[in-house]
Formats: sequence, structure tokens, C-alpha cells
Amino acid sequence: MADYHLAQINVGRLLAPIDDPQIAGFADALDAINAIADETTGFIWRLQTEEGNATGIQTTDDPLFLINMSLWETPDVLFEYVYRSEHVDFMRRRSDWFARMAEPHMCLWWVPAGEIPTPQEGLSRLERFRRDGPTPAAFSFRHQYPPPDGEEER
Repeated sequence: MADYHLAQINVGRLLAPIDDPQIAGFADALDAINAIADETTGFIWRLQTEEGNATGIQTTDDPLFLINMSLWETPDVLFEYVYRSEHVDFMRRRSDWFARMAEPHMCLWWVPAGEIPTPQEGLSRLERFRRDGPTPAAFSFRHQYPPPDGEEER
């Protein structure tokens, strides 16, 4: 078993409430897209409620702000899921459902195997990425860092 797993967070602000007809294409596809992740080799975990997704997890006062987090064995398996599965078609339609963000809306980081990051940690990593750019503590697909050899930078 690997010593570290890759964590990812991505966030967005819906253009309307999750039950609004404008968001139906997103809401109706969630189960299928999440099932693809769940069945992907190298997938470990994803943030979800009893409903099976993370749309009910509120991390801010804004009810339209959504957070998504997951763990993967390697950047390559996450990349395959994001850009080479049916998920990519879903991503191409992001602007149909989500407001355009001026700041980065996703980042990656390494966590010790067996640990599950909290939404607060994910948001903190994303804020760090926005502030400092890619570092070993928070990075992107384009600017990756290997797993740490010793203590993880937090």
C-alpha cells in the first residue's frame, strides 16, 4: 500500500438552487458521474452525505456554494477519470450550472494513506493554492509535486 494518496478539492457556485430546473442537467447526472468515480481503478474515497453526493454539505453561508473532494491512488488515475471518462463531458458544461470563478477552483495535495481530509482542510489548501500558487502543500495537474518523503507540509 502506498504511503500517500492524492487528495483533490474543487468548488463552485451554482447559478441557481440545486432543485431549480436550470440546474437539472447537473443534479440529474450526479449519481452517474459519481458511480463512474466509484468504479474507477485507483479511486479511494469521496466526500458525500447519505444521499450519495456532497451537494448538501454547507461549508459557507452561501447555499449555492458547493464543494467536492476525493482521494485517489495517483495523479494519473485522477487525471484519467477527470479528462478521459464521461466526466469530461460533464465538465464541459460547467458554465451551464456554475458561475465563472476569477480564482482557481481546484487543487491537489498529498495525504498520508488512511487519512481522510476534512472540508475545512480542503478549503484551506485551496486558499493556500490561490495565495501562493503551486507548492508541495497545494498544486495542480499542470504543476505537480511528488509525495513527500517524510513529514507532510501542512
